[in-house]
Amino acid sequence: MQNTNFKKSYKFALRTALYITLFSSLLVCVFLYVLHSLHWQVIFYPLICFPLCVVIIQYRVERFIYKRVKKIYDDLTLLESTSLRQQPITTDMGTLTKEIDKYAKNKKIEIETLKVREEYRKEFIGNVSHELKTPLFSVQSYLLTLLDGAIEDEKVKNKYLARASKGVERLTYIIKDLDMITKLEVGDLSLNKENFDIVQLVQNVFDLFEMKAAKKDITLTFDIDYFEPIMVFADKERIQQVLTNLIVNSIKYGRERGTTEVSIENLIKNKAIIRVTDNGEGIAKANLQRLFERFYRVDKSGSRKEGGSGLGLSIVKHIIEAHEEKIYIESQLGVGSEFSFTLEKTK
Repeated sequence: MQNTNFKKSYKFALRTALYITLFSSLLVCVFLYVLHSLHWQVIFYPLICFPLCVVIIQYRVERFIYKRVKKIYDDLTLLESTSLRQQPITTDMGTLTKEIDKYAKNKKIEIETLKVREEYRKEFIGNVSHELKTPLFSVQSYLLTLLDGAIEDEKVKNKYLARASKGVERLTYIIKDLDMITKLEVGDLSLNKENFDIVQLVQNVFDLFEMKAAKKDITLTFDIDYFEPIMVFADKERIQQVLTNLIVNSIKYGRERGTTEVSIENLIKNKAIIRVTDNGEGIAKANLQRLFERFYRVDKSGSRKEGGSGLGLSIVKHIIEAHEEKIYIESQLGVGSEFSFTLEKTK
């Protein structure tokens, strides 16, 4: 027999043994009385009968229940209920009911989680297909046009080849971003951490996109003048990528004559928090939870006109998490958004 831990209740055995003892004692007394053999020693009968009945009944009841409960455990084991199977078999119905209820709730949560993941998987595959086929069909159409004879026209040839080249660049950009996310997720992308001035890095990113911001008359600025360097310990190239994605997004979805502001604050003794704030379109609360998903777009139509791989924010999240840091977002529709992330300060 397996090692079991029974939570025993003797009420049933005690009551049943008492009834049997009383009834059998009465029968014995009547029988002996009829035979004229009734003596005072008959008093020992119930004293012996009662404890024997308790032991036998308790043992048989436990065996009866144990066999049926064990079958329930075995059936659940077939459903891979490892968490329940690890528990000792109990014949207490209250405990068993709680365990089965807990198992059912856990399975319900697992099923709901799998359904959500399946929906995300279907949506992700659809988004990947859309993102890849748009530039791919574009390149294909330009090349087919050239093959059909347009290559003879020098102006058309150069224009179509340039457009096809842009389509190929977009495909390459998407594939490189997907490859980076995959490496970040499996921990295959090593970080080259070093000490650097985060203020200077932000200024470098401002300089890179100054002209892009000027086209929408958006001002790139710090919240205050930082006269002293703020040294952090991180992968400089990856953090530049984070800042680039956040600042480009703020320009892309910012309002004309708007502002993109970066602030750097002390969070705790050895942590700094970098905030990128804009007064652009803002993001609805319903979209915030899924904002860092791959290819997830708030604006399903207009956002595609702005270009990009749709992987920028997902890459940002993975880079920050690879540094074992946190990223936050606060946004209000029509008011603006604030993305912030923490970094370790140089000791």
